[in-house]
Amino acid sequence: MPVISTNTAANSALRYLNINSDNQATSVSKIASGSRITKASDDAAGLAVGTSLQSDVTVLKQAATNAAHGSSILQTADGGMSRISDIVQRMRSLATQSQSGSVTDTERGYLDAEFQQLLEEVDGIASGTRFNDDPLLDGTGDWSTGVDFRVGTETTDKITVTIANVNATGLGITGLDIGTSTTAESTLTALDTAVESLSTARADVGALISRFEFRGEVLDTSIENTEAAQSAIMDVDVAEEQTSLASTKVLTQAAIAVLSQANSMPEQLLSLLR
Repeated sequence: MPVISTNTAANSALRYLNINSDNQATSVSKIASGSRITKASDDAAGLAVGTSLQSDVTVLKQAATNAAHGSSILQTADGGMSRISDIVQRMRSLATQSQSGSVTDTERGYLDAEFQQLLEEVDGIASGTRFNDDPLLDGTGDWSTGVDFRVGTETTDKITVTIANVNATGLGITGLDIGTSTTAESTLTALDTAVESLSTARADVGALISRFEFRGEVLDTSIENTEAAQSAIMDVDVAEEQTSLASTKVLTQAAIAVLSQANSMPEQLLSLLR
């Protein structure tokens, strides 16, 4: 029924214009942000899951960094142990030479002078091999008792790193000398034990490095898969949303045109009174 007091057609057109305009704004927001969920009402459950996955990704990335740091620390320790091993081998050579009947006690004194300098250098390398100013090899830092590295999303995901004390005391070579053939003999026995201790310490470090490297690979895979899952939930399908935007644009323009026509209807009805 044509009326002029209430423009029902205009009200209806305005309502649809508001709906289409809101839908258009929503599509623009999603495309601009790259996210399918720009507000909680878009998908409350998806937002909760996506946020949880994002948190996991953040933790996993830091865990991967922790694993890399752990490997770097152990490689630093192994480098110091390698130098100490070279020194101990040289000390064994000097001790063996001191046991030769072709050298005199005077010459043994020369050999022992080098031996004592090398003994001090073992302690120098052990105390000087540091990471973040924390000594790694002399038993004075936390590494001798064990340091935990978080390498996962759970508190139980950790690797404990313990580095042996390989200074002169730790290797049992403190106070040795090769000034005589007799002392050189006992010294050589102690050095043989020190070589075994060093080999064991380096093997333990190498095993931990290998473990960190494998854990790092696992973490990289976990990060990739978790990010993919988060993307499937949170990221907008640009092609689909662009299609929706094009549709809402047409509907909005149509609603504007219809509203314009509806607003002119009362004037057209008034012409009947003339």
